Amino acid sequence: MTPETARPYVDVLPAVATALAAGRPVVALESTIITHGMPYPQNSVMAANVEKIILGEGATPATIAVVGGRIKIGLSDGEREALAVATGPMKLSRADLAYAVAEGRTGGTTVAATMICAHMAGIRVFATGGIGGVHKGAEESFDVSADLDELARTPVIVVSAGAKAILDIEKTLEVLETRGVPVVAAGSDVMPAFWSRESPYRAPLRVDDPKAIARLFAARKALGLGGGMLIANPVPESDEIPAGEMAGYIEVAYRAAQEQRVAGKAVTPFLLAKILELTDGASLKTNIALVENNARLAARIAKAL
Repeated sequence: MTPETARPYVDVLPAVATALAAGRPVVALESTIITHGMPYPQNSVMAANVEKIILGEGATPATIAVVGGRIKIGLSDGEREALAVATGPMKLSRADLAYAVAEGRTGGTTVAATMICAHMAGIRVFATGGIGGVHKGAEESFDVSADLDELARTPVIVVSAGAKAILDIEKTLEVLETRGVPVVAAGSDVMPAFWSRESPYRAPLRVDDPKAIARLFAARKALGLGGGMLIANPVPESDEIPAGEMAGYIEVAYRAAQEQRVAGKAVTPFLLAKILELTDGASLKTNIALVENNARLAARIAKAL
């Protein structure tokens, strides 16, 4: 549960607090997908629908964000809508989470920051779209997401459609292996590539059932193995964009980013927006479908724990 020292900075939505106190399943949700990942109003509609999906699966959703310096474990409908239209929200990771709290700022939580806050609240499962990872050209830019280190240190199950396909998936897998993070594909022998069901890379581990994921998490805890787990859940076949088609869009988007000298935290939002433009909105539809799919699996895992 929330440490005593953190409680003055944390607000837990009553429905979430009740579920946690009763030992009922709760699923955390990130908020950079709302603040930086999708345009309005699709971000707002998506966020509301994902919460409804989790409720329909018999779990309680807890969208996490920082609002006016308060860490929110679960958002009201009004808070979620306000976040969807917020002007200039921060994109928060481990490095600047406390800054936002101290300075009374508002921001969306990345995978890393959401894991920190979920663990702080006693939530063990978290659904997202895709994790951050090693960016292409990282051998020169050193652009590696803090999500990877967080997966190695914070004991939360993260359900995603793999690493975002704009990243170097092969190097991302190598870093996760080095950090000792179990990478488990759900019902597949190969890693998904966010918008696409398959990448060229074999999945390190495979499970076919939420109960098996829960058993693995319990075994890691019993053995004293710290850190989280990454569950790579392929987007439904009817919603995917083939990897070969996406590769062309990603290449064009990267060239545009380089030409405009986009760097740091601005890279991922820029690439996603450019790909949305290039695909005439198809990438957004797939993104929404994969988030919904991940929410369903996360709720089932939470129930199995």
